Amino acid sequence: MQRKTFKTSDGAQMSYISAGEGKPLVMLHGWSQSAEQFKYQIPAFAEHYRVIAVDLRGHGESEKVSFGYRISRLSKDLQELIGALQLEKPHLLGHSMGCAIIWSYLDLFGLDEIDRLVLVDQSPLGTLRSHWNAQEIAASGAIFTAEQLNAAVHALESSEAEEFTRNLLASMVTPAMSKEQFEWIVECNQRLPRAIAATLLYNHLHTDWRDQIVRIRNPTLILGGRKSMIPWRSQVWINQSIPDSELEIFEAAEGGGHFMFIENPDKFNRRVLQFLSRWRSLS
Repeated sequence: MQRKTFKTSDGAQMSYISAGEGKPLVMLHGWSQSAEQFKYQIPAFAEHYRVIAVDLRGHGESEKVSFGYRISRLSKDLQELIGALQLEKPHLLGHSMGCAIIWSYLDLFGLDEIDRLVLVDQSPLGTLRSHWNAQEIAASGAIFTAEQLNAAVHALESSEAEEFTRNLLASMVTPAMSKEQFEWIVECNQRLPRAIAATLLYNHLHTDWRDQIVRIRNPTLILGGRKSMIPWRSQVWINQSIPDSELEIFEAAEGGGHFMFIENPDKFNRRVLQFLSRWRSLS
């Protein structure tokens, strides 16, 4: 897997993994994660596609700049990456916050120049509103109250940052994950400085993407986990909101946590490739 770099219009040096040839597939990791966490997907997908797995600004091996940690800027970075590499009608795969970047891209640039979408385990809105009923909460997939999010940001900005990070990540995996695999996820996560992680988390979880999700008309695959911290019913709402989209919920015994692509890469890879190849044959 070859590492390359490009520089954004505001001067941030970003690293990405490039592998394979053919139709481009751009992979976007989640909050405080890295392209390396797609290590089980990149070789498999590169047999069929030109895979570009990017470290978002400040994440992984990308430059730790002090600015631009907003979903809108990350979607601009994506637009500039697509332009710099001259990617024609790429597929986009987003995990967690990577989905929010796709939704922001739709908001700012539209999806006419994007082909298929794979949306992996992200709530339409991360922070619930106190006046909502149970049905509205389930559909939104909200995982924090405003007070809990403020507490999380404070913890990430304090001496408790590593402990908070570990506890948060522990809620994202199933008990079947090995200690070695979990420690690797923690290590990848902490490559993003914790104060920056706090800034980005606050912006990420306060944005409501429901008005953009219902506008999607691209062929879309939605993947969720029955035991993920992201409520699986919110993935059903996304599926119902996007015409002709497909939904797959990984059960608990299938590694159905937030990182199902790490816990059950065989099923994950097979399902994504099945979706992309089926649409390719119809186009």
